[in-house]
Order: sequence, then structure tokens, then C-alpha cells
Amino acid sequence: MRYFIELAYNGKSYHGWQIQPNAITVQKTIEKALSTLLNVETTIVGAGRTDTGVHASQMFAHFDVGNLIDESDLRYKLNSFLPKDISIIDIFPVSSEAHARFSATQRTYEYRIATTKNVFDYDYSYYISQSLDMDKMNDACGILMEYTDFQCFSKAHTDVKTYQCKIKYAHWKKENHTLVFTISADRFLRNMVRAIVGTLINIGLGKIETNDLHGIIASKDRGEAGYSVPAHGLFLIGVEYPKTITLKNTEAILDKLKYSR
Repeated sequence: MRYFIELAYNGKSYHGWQIQPNAITVQKTIEKALSTLLNVETTIVGAGRTDTGVHASQMFAHFDVGNLIDESDLRYKLNSFLPKDISIIDIFPVSSEAHARFSATQRTYEYRIATTKNVFDYDYSYYISQSLDMDKMNDACGILMEYTDFQCFSKAHTDVKTYQCKIKYAHWKKENHTLVFTISADRFLRNMVRAIVGTLINIGLGKIETNDLHGIIASKDRGEAGYSVPAHGLFLIGVEYPKTITLKNTEAILDKLKYSR
């Protein structure tokens, strides 16, 4: 049987999602708990590989087990077993072909910039004291959606077969004293969102012109794009899947997963 786990985590104490030698990661922490509770070595596969310090309010992973399990009981035990900065939201059966990473049709990230110093929001937003022109930044978002090759925003020496990504949505909005950037795409390159945000900040500060973004993207050169903003302001907030992956045909599950139609 294959099961999906829906979870959330505060990334502050973790070296990202993916297992690494001599480092505490979200994947490693969950696998250790799951293996203990199921009494068998269990690996999980995540929907993505968030970097060190990045948070997730919605992440999915899958695991295989040789027999049916009580999903509610396992969710309760995992939440009791795991540290307070990882929360298991749901566990449910899926088809054997469903894959947390490769079956995903869309991912959505959010980046938060604080415009005033707030000691209670320090770990979850990037503080910038200068005034940012959000209109110019949103004009630049429109340019992003004209392209599909985003090599200029990818971390150098990344082992990927293609730099092609389809950005479906990108927009800035203001929430009280916080600027929130939301971006959705079928896939993201390593460090892509943080590099995009750094470039848009340079546009908002007037360091480069909005139309300069065309040349930056065309260059395919990471050195031409803006700096990579700090990880602590970045959240994975949604992953979408086709409705056919689940073995649970309730409308509640369909709504929760925000299935693409």
C-alpha cells in the first residue's frame, strides 16, 4: 500500500527537507519516527526539496508499507512522537502509481518582506527598511510569465536536465506592514524563488529597470540576476495533484488537496 502524508513544518532548525550526512533534516526526522512506529525501516519521498531554513505550511510525501494501516491512529502517534516544529495534518491511501514529487501538477510558494521591524515576526519575514515600488515589481511579474527558461535564477552547478518551468501566477500584495509575494509553477529550480525575489527587490528599489528583466532572463546567467534573499522568509504553501491519485473519494479530501481539474 502507498500512503500520502500531508504535513507542515517550521524550517528554522532544519538543514532543508532532503536527507544529508551529519545534518538534521525534515525527511530524516520523519523517517526515523515512522520507522519506529511501524517497526520497519521506512523511507519517504517528498513533493520537493526545500532548502535550509525554508518553511512549509503544506507539504506532501509518500511512503510504502506492506499492509493496511489505521491512518488516524498513525497520524496521532506521529504528532506525539515528532518535535513541535513538524505537524502531520493527514495520512491517506493513494494509488500505487501516485508519486509525491512526480505526480504534482503545481507548487506554490510565498515570500514575506517586513516593512517595519517586528521582533515577533523576525524568523518568518525578511526585513527591508527602504521603500519598495510594488507597482514596478508587479509589472516585472508579468514579464516573468512571458518566459519558460529560467536558468538565470537557478543555483549554479545544479544537476537538472532542463531549466524549463511554466510560471502560472506571480504577484505582490500588501498585508498591513508586510509585502507578500506569491508564485505558482509546474516546477521550480533550486534557489529559483529566492533569486527571483532578489531581482524583483532590485527593481522595486530602482537599482535596475523593469524592462531589464528581459535581458536578465535571456542571458541565462545567474550572475546577471539579483541576489538570493534569505531563506527564512520563504514558505511552500501548496502542492496540487490530479484527483485520480487518491483511493479516498470523499469531497473533503478533494477540497483539502486543492486538486487541479
